[in-house]
Amino acid sequence: MIDSDDKPKRKRLSSGERREDFITKAIDFFADEGFESSTRGLARKLGVTQPLLYRYFPSKEDLISEVYDAVYVNRWRPEWEDLLRDRSRPLIDRLNEFYNVYTDVIFNRQWMRIYLFSGLKGVDINRRYMQLVRQRILEPILKEARAEMGLPDQPAKDCEIEFAWVMHGGIFYYGVRDLIYESTLETQKHRVIADAVAAFMAGLHIKLHRDQPT
Repeated sequence: MIDSDDKPKRKRLSSGERREDFITKAIDFFADEGFESSTRGLARKLGVTQPLLYRYFPSKEDLISEVYDAVYVNRWRPEWEDLLRDRSRPLIDRLNEFYNVYTDVIFNRQWMRIYLFSGLKGVDINRRYMQLVRQRILEPILKEARAEMGLPDQPAKDCEIEFAWVMHGGIFYYGVRDLIYESTLETQKHRVIADAVAAFMAGLHIKLHRDQPT
């Protein structure tokens, strides 16, 4: 019989550590259950009372916002933006490297499931992240393309942004088919990215020159 004094004592978490623990477990919860479940269900899953959860997150929306920051904002790497702007290298090389390292981060179960669940239930995670993608990925890519092609620097048109979304969305959907549907045909991610980038660059060259004023 083990004396009660010899039992390992549970580490008492500080307020900040408990908050981070709640966020980590909430990420798993939302990835598994989606956003339909109540905070009562989440509290039960965490093994705490609902009032205690509300001490740290006054509403479900506050907790979702923290999950968004943890899964999407905090996983963004500032060096990715430097990579896209590095004009010492051809843009096609920059795009291939960027999308390979970028997908190393986003191609995981939590990232994908939370993103898809949020879109189905109208949670604003999708809208916020799509705005981030536009500002930090698509607009810089188009700016760099114009510079490489010797075209005047000007804000990207909506039709150009949509054209860039076709490439970005195609690469993203490869991850969905791989991680969610398990139905990819090509198992080498770098080849899928290389094909998407090559097609985009070829089409963009035609589009940008065609749209130039005469």
